[in-house]
Amino acid sequence: MKNALTKRLSGIVCLLTVAALFSFIGYQMGVAHMLNTIMHTAHDLLLNTVFYLMGICVLTGAIGKLFVEFGVVDLLEMLLRPLMRPLFNLPGVASLGAVMTFLSDNPAIISLSKDKRFSSYFKKYQYISLTNFGTAFGMGLIVIVFMVGQGFFVEPMVGLFAAGCGCVVSTRCMQYFVIKAYPSYAVENANGNGEEQEEQEIQHPEEKSVFLRTLNALLDGGKAGVDVGMAIIPGVLIISTLVMVLTFGPGSNGTYTGAAYEGIDLLPTLANKLDWLFGALFGFTDPHQVAFPITALGAVGAALSLVPNFLAHGWIDGNAIAVFTAIGMCWSGFLSTHTAMLDSLGYRELTGKAIFSHTIGGLTAAFMAHVTMLLIGFI
Repeated sequence: MKNALTKRLSGIVCLLTVAALFSFIGYQMGVAHMLNTIMHTAHDLLLNTVFYLMGICVLTGAIGKLFVEFGVVDLLEMLLRPLMRPLFNLPGVASLGAVMTFLSDNPAIISLSKDKRFSSYFKKYQYISLTNFGTAFGMGLIVIVFMVGQGFFVEPMVGLFAAGCGCVVSTRCMQYFVIKAYPSYAVENANGNGEEQEEQEIQHPEEKSVFLRTLNALLDGGKAGVDVGMAIIPGVLIISTLVMVLTFGPGSNGTYTGAAYEGIDLLPTLANKLDWLFGALFGFTDPHQVAFPITALGAVGAALSLVPNFLAHGWIDGNAIAVFTAIGMCWSGFLSTHTAMLDSLGYRELTGKAIFSHTIGGLTAAFMAHVTMLLIGFI
């Protein structure tokens, strides 16, 4: 009886919230124009943004798989290993997780952590912090390639560096919170067997023909890229459409026509109230820019879809691209993945601490990107 009442109350709250939101938008735009704008925006995003992102996903997926097949990932893991302990307080093998998530997406760190040999290198508090560590590099290659495709190069590299800084903050914050809540996790081994195996190079089975290995790697990686491209469709169409309606204003003549990318200009109006804060911390020069980090909380693919329109309107500059790259990589839709990731590790109760830590990490990444761009400007 109690559960039934709770469901009814939640249903009423949900219905009232949705009705209030669309009533507010429809009151300003007109119901017919609002519906037309939503459908036209979603359709345009599907054709001109999703398929473009899917193309990037396919190509980067193929490259990533090729790197795995021919040992480039192992080489990168070996080069990055010395940085793991001093920066992230993680064993050297964790660098493999950073490379894998950079080439694919956040959940890659979870599939890797399920390997008993991999997890044997970690204490429990380190093992749990892999959620934050891996998320900070999720879809990194896709984000950087996308930004380079928009005509920028130095700025995405600055963003990559800043995302690494945010990752350090997020990972170490999470480790601090875990040890504070569960002191025994500081000494307990992640796999519970009390043994830590000697780190070894990850071995990959090799086929005799280099041609077949190359062909299979490219095709398998491209297929995985299609899966990633399909996975970003809901986020782009749902989240980006809503954010754009809340970000853009009326048509060029000041009236609503039901065309794509019209809206009620709510987010920039609210951002104007804190313009001094966003300008000081992140160097934002236009209130519309705040829409990117808000969208990146749920889906970085959806956030990327904002960039072409922002560029077309002249709302963003090189500093914004660096900040977007940093916060897009570091957050990479963590609100929609952290719960599932920690649940799969068996530590769902620590989700709140992980989200709080990663929020701090993403803001740090954005701030570091802005500061680095200022330093580059002085040089």
